[in-house]
Amino acid sequence: MTRLGIGGRIDRTRTLRFTFDGMEFTGHPGDTLASALLANGRVEVGPSIYRDRPRGILTADGTEPNALVQVLSGGPEPMVPATRLELSDGLQVASLSGIGWLSDAPDPTTYDKKYVHADVVVVGAGPAGIAAALAAGRSGARVLLVEQERELGGTLLDGGERIDGRPAGEWISRAVREFVESPEVRVLTRATTVGLYDHNYLLIAERRADRQRLWHVRAQRVVLATGAHERPMVFADNDRPGIMLASAVRSYLKRYAVLPGRDAVVVTTSDSAYLTAFDLAGAGARVRAVVDTRPRPPQRLVEQAHAIGAQVFTGSAVIGTSGPGRISAARVAGIDEAGLISGDPVDLDCDLLAVCGGWSPAVHLFSQAGGALRWDRLVAGFVPEQAPGLPKVVGAARGTYDLAGCLAQGLAAGAEAATASGFRVAAPPVPPVAGDRPVAPPRPLWVVPAETGDPAQWTDHFVDLQRDSTVADVWRAVGAGLRSVEHVKRHTTIGTGNDQGKTSGVNAIGVIAEALRAESPGEVGTTTFRPPYAPVSFALLAGRDRGELHDPVRTTPMHSWHVAHGARFENVGQWKRAWYYPLPGEDMDAAVQRECLAARTGVAMMDATTLGKIEIVGPDAPEFLNRIYTNAFAKLPVGKARYGVMCTADGMVFDDGVTLRLAEDRYLMSTTTGNAAAVLDWLEEWLQTEWPQLAVHCTSVTEQWATVAVVGPDSREVVARLAPDLDVSAAAFGFMEFRETVLRNGIPARICRISFSGELAFEINVASWYGLAVWEAVYEAGQDFGITPYGTETMHVLRAEKGFVIVGQDTDGTVTPHDLGMDWVVSTRKDFVGKRSFARPDTARADRKQLVGLLPVDPAERLPEGAHLVEPDVPLEPPVPMLGHVTSSYRSATLGRTFALALVRGGRQRIGEVLHVPVDGRRIPVEVTKPVFYDEEGARRDGR
Repeated sequence: MTRLGIGGRIDRTRTLRFTFDGMEFTGHPGDTLASALLANGRVEVGPSIYRDRPRGILTADGTEPNALVQVLSGGPEPMVPATRLELSDGLQVASLSGIGWLSDAPDPTTYDKKYVHADVVVVGAGPAGIAAALAAGRSGARVLLVEQERELGGTLLDGGERIDGRPAGEWISRAVREFVESPEVRVLTRATTVGLYDHNYLLIAERRADRQRLWHVRAQRVVLATGAHERPMVFADNDRPGIMLASAVRSYLKRYAVLPGRDAVVVTTSDSAYLTAFDLAGAGARVRAVVDTRPRPPQRLVEQAHAIGAQVFTGSAVIGTSGPGRISAARVAGIDEAGLISGDPVDLDCDLLAVCGGWSPAVHLFSQAGGALRWDRLVAGFVPEQAPGLPKVVGAARGTYDLAGCLAQGLAAGAEAATASGFRVAAPPVPPVAGDRPVAPPRPLWVVPAETGDPAQWTDHFVDLQRDSTVADVWRAVGAGLRSVEHVKRHTTIGTGNDQGKTSGVNAIGVIAEALRAESPGEVGTTTFRPPYAPVSFALLAGRDRGELHDPVRTTPMHSWHVAHGARFENVGQWKRAWYYPLPGEDMDAAVQRECLAARTGVAMMDATTLGKIEIVGPDAPEFLNRIYTNAFAKLPVGKARYGVMCTADGMVFDDGVTLRLAEDRYLMSTTTGNAAAVLDWLEEWLQTEWPQLAVHCTSVTEQWATVAVVGPDSREVVARLAPDLDVSAAAFGFMEFRETVLRNGIPARICRISFSGELAFEINVASWYGLAVWEAVYEAGQDFGITPYGTETMHVLRAEKGFVIVGQDTDGTVTPHDLGMDWVVSTRKDFVGKRSFARPDTARADRKQLVGLLPVDPAERLPEGAHLVEPDVPLEPPVPMLGHVTSSYRSATLGRTFALALVRGGRQRIGEVLHVPVDGRRIPVEVTKPVFYDEEGARRDGR
């Protein structure tokens, strides 16, 4: 056992049992799986992915490249870093060689999502992040502090610093109490910010034992205090178990009371690893040597190292290791100014090699937000280039490694962010600190030379431990002519593993710079930092949108009435829409025939709530709609409506609907039910990527409005009863107009003269919570007229009789407005999306598929939708030349027969011809007609 008798931040009063590769071990609450394994003397965690080399725990955080495990118990999950997995009783895990597997066992974990707004978001709760949150929180602003570990404090948890005259731990505790007492400050622990997008939009993955949550956060200002990642060093056999990052060794000692080894060598390029050496000695380990690449490290550190009995090798490095599995010796040699071995190597026995190859500021989120990076020679890392409009980066994330500097930057950034968010506050004074020392410049060694051979042969100098990628791989890529870091990355697979190169990325850039003989890694540049910052499970991304909730069921406010009155439903998009309302003894055909006759001869009503509704607001809204629709909307008068068609860039019909002009700068667009989300996405795409200069905002209001369509010759009388203050006469209330009024029951309403049936019709729009009440009021008002509710099937019949198309049924993405016979809706005076495509010869071909009507020669024969059409004399042996297909097919009570719509090649030239529809081995003759079967003149639109 290597658990120390005292210390750590674990609960020794409780013992937890877990299994690793079938063997049972014990640990304590507060342990991670990695710390518990080390406490049980288990250093090796599995073989490497390609070369089957033994690998051990390297880090103590989420950058771990080696110790990836398969969780078998609880919520089964692959590729989880053991350093990130909190120990729980009964935990069962298996080691991995870099390849996990998906389990078919049920997952009891709850996954959900939360959407919040914040004035200031601070990412990272080390000293700089805590300081930033304190300063911002004191302003009264809404502050969100996000920390990926289970405790706040960062590196302060591992050290002995004092802040404001108190131990750093007390300063952290006081800060936590202040956060708890501040009503507008929220702290998320065990929460990793995985993405930072445009306009300060963050995705945060929060994890708990039985719950995970994906936070969607929109912030006014963001402060990044994400710290820095310690780098390993690249030397021969640098992958043996027992080789660990120096900061990780310190964390295991301080946080978990775990001594990873008793005979240690520390190798470093900077000051920080000396603290690890001192802590190891304080924990009872023998520190044989501190190996420093710098010829002249700070004298005070050298003296302290000597005081604990350690040799100090300056201007030196570990050039190799040995051991049957776990490291048993480190080979040390001098390194001259040219980076070559000088002097005779020395072998030092050890079971632990603590390595610090330098520190890389964690700039991933800053880069995701569009920030540029520059190479800082003094920091020996890529640091952010601060610029207006970008998140503020503080502390180690910008290369500041002294405690006083981190606190000063954090306090200033927090106050600045709060002030910019409208909560003016001055930065608090920086508290005095003790135990903090000035940081001397590092001396990074990107490649520690081997004793023999050239770099192209160094197949045991590992650059990326997770991908088994070596210096030889990099030299091979450069030798093949690759120069871009992105190309080398893909050739070698460095940085493509689970850790996304957090421990290997900057080292790889340094190795590439050496291979290219560049002056610094800055000449090579970085790869692209893309979200997610850390792996995120698909289950978390889905949240509760899986299983029965994968496609949520949406119902209108009138749904309960439809159910109570026997409606049958069909799924349209995500909506349950009333399909038809059968009376006792009626089948679907009989019910639809009855509903159609009511709409054509009396009055009928339909729930049209599900149509997509999008408010388009802004001074440039008229111009925007002019560009989106094929017809003009800029000069549409307020109070009127217009039918419009929008096309994709290739000129094909995308969607259609009626748009109302509510005010000079405000429109309400309607879309097809199933296409509402796609249309909103389409509008946003053009606004954000092509026309960002237009001052326009689009907002979905589908859920906010309930709509009742009142249709038929008697609809005017029914609406007049409902809206006594409104003149609904044809002279006062014209087609494609709307009026604001108050219904007789006191409900405010917007009533439109719009018809999708060809009959006189009104659409009553009210706030959704009034929907059921208004539906019932319409039904009551029309009782003496025999008002009849009708569903979507009847709607289809009525519109098809008039030749009105439904996008997605009578179109298939290859149809232009001209193909549909809708030349009248395409402006020749203005530009719009898709217009240029109409000049292409292909869209002007006479033999394009065009919308036509079909009348079966046998009036009782109903054609199957989707059936193909062929010439009467064509043989039916494959391949059969098809002329087109049936898009819609119905039985009409008004026509007293069946009819259909179809897309037929050169269809308008074929009107009057007889074609055949092959069905089940027989041929059904049909006459090609115009697509309008009823009231071609439109006389019934304004009533009788």
